[in-house]
Amino acid sequence: MDSYLLSLLQLCDSNLPIGAFSHSFGLETYIQDEKVVNKQTFAAWLKIYVRGQLVHSDGLACKLTYEAMVRCELDKIWNLDQMITVQSFARETREGNYRMGERMIQLGMELYDIPTLALYQDRVKAKQSYGHPAITYAIIAHHLQIPQSTAILSHLYSCISSLVQNGVRGIPLGQTDGQRLLQEIQYHLLEAQRLIEGLSEDDFGIVSPGIELSQMRHEQLHFRLFMS
Repeated sequence: MDSYLLSLLQLCDSNLPIGAFSHSFGLETYIQDEKVVNKQTFAAWLKIYVRGQLVHSDGLACKLTYEAMVRCELDKIWNLDQMITVQSFARETREGNYRMGERMIQLGMELYDIPTLALYQDRVKAKQSYGHPAITYAIIAHHLQIPQSTAILSHLYSCISSLVQNGVRGIPLGQTDGQRLLQEIQYHLLEAQRLIEGLSEDDFGIVSPGIELSQMRHEQLHFRLFMS
């Protein structure tokens, strides 16, 4: 583990400069609707978000990309990039993932020498691919020889860690409540990781309608702290 641990910590750091602090992915709509107003309601939202969207989108994309890297099936990765983008109906969510993916690809290129990531960047520049952070994360994790199960779990955690920080700002909550939420959600992330390991491409794209609708409605809010 020592060979990749510090690189994994860096990759999962919520301060990684990819712009995650600018996106709530529908949470802000729930806040303005006064459905998420405190630690308890935020905890309930996080659990639904993990099981109702993250598992079947970013989490499963991370797993499938990692498996494709092991098998050197690059065409499958490019297909996943298309699928995870077009299956997202909310414009702001698509654009948010595009911006974060583009920044993560560039950062990965500056930190590591990964031929597949260079090819992915070329495809994004040529508008042959969109660029997505979950796919980029899996490519980098495979390069760092992070075990697949660890890569999936750490990516889930990094997504939720960013959302918790944004919820602390947006609701708002105290920093201690944010840390309690991160502690309490750990069991659900482990459960999600185990679920993802048993999923296939046929399970890709299942989402909670309420969360997806909140992501679509976000661009019509009168006041917005976040870009999505």
